Amino acid sequence: MTVNIVFKERFPSFIERLAQDFTVHDLDLPLDRLPADVAAKAEVLVTSGSAGASRAEIAALPALKLICTVGTGYESIDLQAARERGVPVTHAAGINAPVVADHAMALLLAVVRDVPRGDAVARSGGWRQGLTSRPMLAGKRLGVLGFGGIGQGIARRGAGFDMAVSYYSRSAKDFPGATRLPTPAALAEAVDFLICALPGDASTFHLIGAEVFEALGPAGFFVNVGRGSTVDTEALVAALRDGTIAGAGLDVFENEPGVPESLRNLANVVLTPHVAGGAPEAQALSAELIIRNIRGWLDGRRLETPVPEMRDMA
Repeated sequence: MTVNIVFKERFPSFIERLAQDFTVHDLDLPLDRLPADVAAKAEVLVTSGSAGASRAEIAALPALKLICTVGTGYESIDLQAARERGVPVTHAAGINAPVVADHAMALLLAVVRDVPRGDAVARSGGWRQGLTSRPMLAGKRLGVLGFGGIGQGIARRGAGFDMAVSYYSRSAKDFPGATRLPTPAALAEAVDFLICALPGDASTFHLIGAEVFEALGPAGFFVNVGRGSTVDTEALVAALRDGTIAGAGLDVFENEPGVPESLRNLANVVLTPHVAGGAPEAQALSAELIIRNIRGWLDGRRLETPVPEMRDMA
């Protein structure tokens, strides 16, 4: 059976793999500008958590039967609109957790050890000019906000750096050696490095603000590989500018795409454009999961990875 697939964003490796099994319309156009014949027959929409799918976009695809995300997140998909249409949503829960955890540690190392500045000095032909002695990771205290697959991966990597690990999550996790603290502020006060791996939803919106940064303190470093909406950007900029915290490494931002100028102008922050989950190994696994979900829908079997809110539709 032919299945017609459209993409909200262009993901070349996914397009290439899915095109081997299905009909992929690789048009690189907004959903509201698709040719009428393509929009009329599109049965599967592939998107990401940040790109999402609005009510209007779902309505623009009258034959839509399934929405699949390439990663774990799905915060910008209008689940109510999808449910009203009888369209289940799947995600790639946990598949990119290892590479996101890797990237979190890369950002932490980069900002704590001031790698970008050292690189710039060396590239300019200089030798240690303007560089200062930087803290090490070994022996420090690591706090992880959000303790799912990504958070626990970060914790294991932190333990490998001989760091004591604490975490905050809504429920306790069976993770020997890690201490659970009751609030983000309590966690920040107890650690030297704070890494956010929280999902983006109403319950986590601006959960990290001035109180957390003040608790982290002027020697503390903050990293975010979760979702930009979890952080009050103005409070973060103020904390970085005023020395409330020592520095930050950020892969996610409140209003993507794009990085606020207020962050780009700061010297004590390392920035990457939401690429933490991007590894060919993870993308290949995610593409295969999307294929299995599509085939499950075609065969009338249960979907393999419906989002939790739609397990009853799977």
